[in-house]
Amino acid sequence: MQATTSLAAIAKDLYTAVLSDVLDELGYRDQALPPSIRPLDDALVMVGRARTGAYREVYRVVPGDNPYALEIALVDDLKAGDVAVLGCGGSTRIAPWGELLSTAARVRGAAGCLTDGYVRDTRAIRRLRFPVFHGGIAPLDSKGRGTIAEIDVPIRCGGVAVAPGDLVVGDADGVIVVPQAVEAAVLEKAFAKVRGEDDTRAELERGATLADVFARHGIL
Repeated sequence: MQATTSLAAIAKDLYTAVLSDVLDELGYRDQALPPSIRPLDDALVMVGRARTGAYREVYRVVPGDNPYALEIALVDDLKAGDVAVLGCGGSTRIAPWGELLSTAARVRGAAGCLTDGYVRDTRAIRRLRFPVFHGGIAPLDSKGRGTIAEIDVPIRCGGVAVAPGDLVVGDADGVIVVPQAVEAAVLEKAFAKVRGEDDTRAELERGATLADVFARHGIL
């Protein structure tokens, strides 16, 4: 399923709630980011592959140092369908994402940005219609507050493990990370569940009782 299911098909037909249900069924119950991670624009959907960056806090500006070096390298290397996933370890001092990074990522065809840190330049990013999911909004520059220690390594974002290449899906309900090891099974079950939900909805709209429809389809 992973090799034949396009990101566009996932974005069109699936959503975070059904993916969360299927992951629960398979025993992966900790793949949803916390409710504090919200979209800048809840009309936008984000579906793509994780490109990760692990931030650490710093407390000074080093003369002559470029604190953005790895951040720039990550953004400049983004490919179509990539999602920049930036783990800030719960810091309330780091705003790693803004308008210029969104512009560069969008031009490269990236699918969005996910961070448990803060985001700034929010009005400009909304005008770009670039999907960004964030842990808060603040005007802070990360310079002297945080820097990327590593890129393209396993990280935690919002407490959820994210590995490079994992499927990341975000919509108005939140963000789900689907590990590559179970992606094929998750997608197969998720598409089947959506078809069952469509049948359930159609029967309810024709006047069937919820009890009867649930007895037939087992979907609620």
